[in-house]
Amino acid sequence: MKIFISADIEGISGVATNVQLKKNDEYQRFRKLMTQEVNAAVEGAFRGGATEVVIADGHGNMSNILIEDLDERARLVSGNNRVMCQLQGLDESFDGIMFVGHHGRESGSERTTISHTLAGICVKEMKINGKVVGETEMNATVAGAMDVPAIFISGDDAYVSEVKETLPDVEAAVVKYGVDRFAAELIAPKRARSLITEKAEAAVRRLNEFKPYKVDGPYTFDLTFKGSQQALMTTTIPSVEMTGPESIRFTCDDMVTAYKHMWGVVIIAMTATNGVLGQVNA
Repeated sequence: MKIFISADIEGISGVATNVQLKKNDEYQRFRKLMTQEVNAAVEGAFRGGATEVVIADGHGNMSNILIEDLDERARLVSGNNRVMCQLQGLDESFDGIMFVGHHGRESGSERTTISHTLAGICVKEMKINGKVVGETEMNATVAGAMDVPAIFISGDDAYVSEVKETLPDVEAAVVKYGVDRFAAELIAPKRARSLITEKAEAAVRRLNEFKPYKVDGPYTFDLTFKGSQQALMTTTIPSVEMTGPESIRFTCDDMVTAYKHMWGVVIIAMTATNGVLGQVNA
């Protein structure tokens, strides 16, 4: 039984502010906490009957998890040069996907901790076929297209409530309580890890009860950016059209292609944030 884990950091137990995630001494502490919470999910998965676990480090440069502290039964996808980003390594051979340490969307609850969608520097909102989604819902849609069900999530209470609107049956570990975008009511990391292991084990034991999250194609993505320059420069991809001063749209026939397309769009938007793209020399 193969389980895939997509890991992020904003939703882990101790995180409450962006300062903790910058490259400083604070960041080193939270890398360790992220690794420990991933290990807690790995432990739960194996207790539930998993025989193989693959983890994709999905935050920032996607090389946060400390390999020297990783549960030796798991394998880790690390590094940021990937076409499938937070889902690199996922395919139809997996039986379930878990989301550890994920966060709410930019346009979601005001209480979800460090809320953003894809790239906080540029994306204000994302829709798939008219439905506003965050990263977890988007990733679950891609997994569903591969017939892999989403079975577990962990993060703050507002994030869990948000995701359960789309995935009501997932097992969920609430590891903190959102107060504001940069404030949270925290529980002890040891308690958080215990909850993650408990719920991850339950998810794998319930595996036959889950269905892949399916969205019928074709897949239309609508993205609203924080600046008009970001939207404009994404139209360097011929299939992208502007639908407003800060909004764009594109459509793909299959979800995996749409996912790759979306990340290409976001990378261009990030590069265009301060007009950098226009300064590139041939």
